[in-house]
Amino acid sequence: MNVKEIMNSLEAKHPGEKEYLQAVHEVLESIEDVYNENPQYADAKIIERLVEPDRILTFKVSWVDDNGDVQVNLGYRIQFNGAIGPYKGGLRFHPSVNLSILKFLGFEQIFKNALTTLPMGGGKGGSDFNPKGKSDSEIMRFCQAFMLELWSLIGPNTDVPAGDIGVGGREIGFLYGMYKKLAKEHTGVLTGKGSNWGGSNMRPEATGYGNVYFAQEMLATKDDDFVGKIVAISGFGNVAWGAAAKVTELGGKVVTLSGPDGYVYDPKGIDADKIDYMLELRASNNDVVAPYAEEFPEATFYPGKRPWEQKVDIAMPCATQNELNEADAKQLVDNGCMLVAEGANMPCTEEAIEVFQNNKVLYAPGKASNAGGVATSGLEMSQNSLRYSWSNEEVDAKLHKIMKDIHAACVQYGTEKDGYVNYVNGANIAGFVKVADSMLDLGVI
Repeated sequence: MNVKEIMNSLEAKHPGEKEYLQAVHEVLESIEDVYNENPQYADAKIIERLVEPDRILTFKVSWVDDNGDVQVNLGYRIQFNGAIGPYKGGLRFHPSVNLSILKFLGFEQIFKNALTTLPMGGGKGGSDFNPKGKSDSEIMRFCQAFMLELWSLIGPNTDVPAGDIGVGGREIGFLYGMYKKLAKEHTGVLTGKGSNWGGSNMRPEATGYGNVYFAQEMLATKDDDFVGKIVAISGFGNVAWGAAAKVTELGGKVVTLSGPDGYVYDPKGIDADKIDYMLELRASNNDVVAPYAEEFPEATFYPGKRPWEQKVDIAMPCATQNELNEADAKQLVDNGCMLVAEGANMPCTEEAIEVFQNNKVLYAPGKASNAGGVATSGLEMSQNSLRYSWSNEEVDAKLHKIMKDIHAACVQYGTEKDGYVNYVNGANIAGFVKVADSMLDLGVI
């Protein structure tokens, strides 16, 4: 395999899809040696088959707003690779949604799902619809129109969507209600459902919890833990909430959160009642964080900035892709940051990752460290199949074990000669080997 040749070919076929090309390039660089040492992969054209989705579904979504005006959005579902199980991945409703972003997310999902050890393939979908500022009735009508186009293409043993940015419990409810009406059956075709109608306990906080559990394992490689650690978290959604709650529980101090308007720094720590206030704030004002500093005078709001300038021990980017760049990484290193664990999908640029690795900072890519969300979605699928519900404690224990096992796989495949664990290589190789070997077993299809 020649990475440069493959990337040149992909760039020619998919010009301008920078997020997708970035994700592919990272994986190819990691697996190059393993691929070339196993000629059976080249003989079966595993890479050529893996980097292209099985299918891309694009559809028009027409709906009527509260003023009676017809609105038209684009909908997508990308079924990327189903070698180890049904396609599995979230739906994102956000104006930034385009083919490149969904292909990057779907490609990442292949390896993330493989790392969980659960039988799930990779997929992603969504729309350029923006739920912000819409009434519940408008969101319901959009979700019903979206599902009207999607329902025949998904199923509990075919493709199981979930939530993502802009798609929470409300949206999943509206989507599932329409699916149930059309399919005339009650199945586990969507995850992130309400706990009283098939959802799993602990799903909203699972990604954040899993991120912290993974970081806890990373710290343990240095005989360390979260006690007394100062932690910067970006974002303001479920991932940031779950991470802040679990870090606090384990003895760390979370000092930042961020939104589209900037970030807040709270030297006393964001815990207990402050975390509850964060949830209320997020639900009421479109994720703007500035009011936090008004509610808690000890906090400072930094408009239009990101939290990576603060002096912290641990950074957890939990907002969106490419939010932490090379300059941010250098500042974190200069300030003594020892660990970075991604809670979002690809929040660090390639240049930032290089800075962390060159300085031997413990760095975990999202496909490993934020796999807790999809892992718990997989547990929800299992509960739906069993017609059974596990308690919070049972789900948490299973999630904790999955994250420990993912960490162990990364260490197995990513430990370098000097003892430094390259978690990027470890995650990519572990996920790739499982998927590639499955593709070999299934033949050329």
